[in-house]
Amino acid sequence: MQIYLDYSATTPTRPEAIARWHAVLTQQWGNPSSLHQWGQRATEALELARAQVAALINAPPDSIVFTSGGTESDNLALCGIARQYSAPQHLIVSSVEHSAVTEPARQLERQGWQVTWLPVNRQGRVDPADLQTALRPNTVLVSIIYGQSEIGTLQPIEVLGQIARDHGARFHTDAVQVAGRLPLDVQRLPVDLLSLSSHKLYGPQGVGALYVRPGVALAPLLGGGGQEQGLRSGTQAVGAIAGFGMAAELAARELPSETPRLVSLRDRLVDQLADVPDLIPTGDRLHRLPHHVSFCLRHADGQALTGRTLVRQMNLAGIGISAGSACNSGKLQPSPVLRAMGLGDRQATGGIRLTLGRYTTEADIDWTAIALRQILDRLADGQGLQQSVV
Repeated sequence: MQIYLDYSATTPTRPEAIARWHAVLTQQWGNPSSLHQWGQRATEALELARAQVAALINAPPDSIVFTSGGTESDNLALCGIARQYSAPQHLIVSSVEHSAVTEPARQLERQGWQVTWLPVNRQGRVDPADLQTALRPNTVLVSIIYGQSEIGTLQPIEVLGQIARDHGARFHTDAVQVAGRLPLDVQRLPVDLLSLSSHKLYGPQGVGALYVRPGVALAPLLGGGGQEQGLRSGTQAVGAIAGFGMAAELAARELPSETPRLVSLRDRLVDQLADVPDLIPTGDRLHRLPHHVSFCLRHADGQALTGRTLVRQMNLAGIGISAGSACNSGKLQPSPVLRAMGLGDRQATGGIRLTLGRYTTEADIDWTAIALRQILDRLADGQGLQQSVV
């Protein structure tokens, strides 16, 4: 039995998106910058996708800038704001951001920018009062992730965004994990910039988008032909973008039924594992992504027993999950997200994540709970570790 429970890493491209992608590659393959009929047909496909993605978040189509994915969208948001200033300013980010935000923030810090890393509580949530305190006269951008990919916690984006707006700072949120799983309405949300990724909502890999509120200025990262309103030069990947558009349209249509289904499956899995003493739930149970379950191993030792150990053992059982720690130069690194939440280094190597999707069934949940219990019992007895090398 094969069970995929790593939908936060990537989702399988849905058949309708593949069909749209293929149709554009074979029938509308022109360069959308060209003026002739081949170029115009490609432009029609491109602009249809732009409207479809915009509709998912209730945005005007011309506020959507297509990119290569969530990472580029995050970088364009942060660096696109920063490059407009001749002298370093002040940036605020949370301590539980995706690396697509933390890395450009650190680059800006090395260039002289002042960066405040907002703390979080034990559930991984930012206290709005901390943001209010951190704001300075030269704060030009605040970037807070909407739904944390490792622990599933949702941030109070409406409150945080309004605080930034009242101060006069731009506000960016990485909504990659939220789009297609919870409603997003940028007419209501006080956000200036919002990142999206196609392959997180059953579209093709290698394409994403950045919502840019009308009137918000950005400096481009790439020099070239001036595509995407001058913000993202380079001939657009029209076929992949068309697949993204189709996936976004279907996600919006299915949201009212799919979100409660995922919540039910999520809670079913959490409840079935609630009495397992070796698992400590992580993240906020109430303010949480609908498809996301995460734990920390109580007895993680940073060596033989880690989250990666459990990922390997579950893989041998035919079940795909993920771990939050990373292995660099042969040494296991504790999860910075778990550390920011107050966990020690050893325990911060023991994070695991199980994320559900449109193909997940109740039978998948029940079997996963059984398999996870059995593996944890075996690991507790010191068996099966010879196949688990960090």
